[in-house]
Amino acid sequence: MIAYKEVRSILNKHKKRDSWFLDDYSINPYEGCGFNCTYCYVHGSKYGENLADKIVIKKEAASILDKQLANRARKNQFGFIAVGSATDAYMQVEEEICLTKELLKVILKHRFPVFISTKSELIKRDLDLLKQIDANAILPEDLKQDPGRGVIISFSFSTLDEKLAKQIEPGAPAPQKRLETLKLCSDNGFLCGVNAMPLLP
Repeated sequence: MIAYKEVRSILNKHKKRDSWFLDDYSINPYEGCGFNCTYCYVHGSKYGENLADKIVIKKEAASILDKQLANRARKNQFGFIAVGSATDAYMQVEEEICLTKELLKVILKHRFPVFISTKSELIKRDLDLLKQIDANAILPEDLKQDPGRGVIISFSFSTLDEKLAKQIEPGAPAPQKRLETLKLCSDNGFLCGVNAMPLLP
């Protein structure tokens, strides 16, 4: 089931930068997730009820983000934005709705860097857009040398066992597909990595 929700804000400002993922901000285009990973920490949060059964799309998210990032940019408050920290921004519904793509266009407009963690092949659709972000993003002073990039892409794995993956990540693309997409992103010059969390035997 797909529902729509009115929101006043789409951009979350962290109290301090995440030491693992380098993000100062996060945005979640959707609530709920069609990948339905059994180990997902969101199951234990206020967003965890009916996680895979009800996907919530945030109304006017792109225009709201446009205003919020314009304000941050005027104050020179540039920092990495984690796109999809509580849901996969490239889950199945994104192929039709394209909300993540619209948000990335706004991020490019205001020249913020992004960190994306996904399990999805759909990110291939936006590689040209991500290349523009990578080339034009304004980094905080202490991140201009390391990582020195405007886009970081990370693929999430808990196992490479296809049978086990179908049991614990029933809606997600197979691990082999993720590896192939990771290689494609790397071949296209992106700074890429792997989130092995949780790591299962």
